[in-house]
Amino acid sequence: MNKKLTATALSMALALTIGTGSVFADSSLEKVVDSTIGVNYKSGGTTTNGFDCSGYTRYVFLKLGITLPHQSASQYHMGQEVSRAELRAGDLVFFNTSGKGVSHVGVYVGNGKFSHSSSSKGVIITSLGQSYWAERYVGAKRIMSTAKYEAATYN
Repeated sequence: MNKKLTATALSMALALTIGTGSVFADSSLEKVVDSTIGVNYKSGGTTTNGFDCSGYTRYVFLKLGITLPHQSASQYHMGQEVSRAELRAGDLVFFNTSGKGVSHVGVYVGNGKFSHSSSSKGVIITSLGQSYWAERYVGAKRIMSTAKYEAATYN
């Protein structure tokens, strides 16, 4: 019951964060992200039974028809580099949490926030501006073509 309540609260927070006026609201990308909020962290996990960070991004993109490898560093070598100022919903954001290069990945959802599978909290929405993430931010990659982006965010 508590887990369900937490997932519901996080889903409501996501809906309020994104807002009904957003391009992202009610889109296939939003629906996939929303359906995973509160899923537990699981090392090596790639399903709604539990995700690690790259398993989570792989799952989200598979639902959108795009296949990603299951490793954050491998995902970092894909797509087109995007500046932080040019981020759009669906871009992958990367972090160095280990001190040894890219070791964490999430999906940018707009308004300075990203969804990711946290090892301590499971799938959550977090601000890129939080000091922990801001200090470890490595960069972002655009994986979706404009056509895929429009299909994922405008329906």
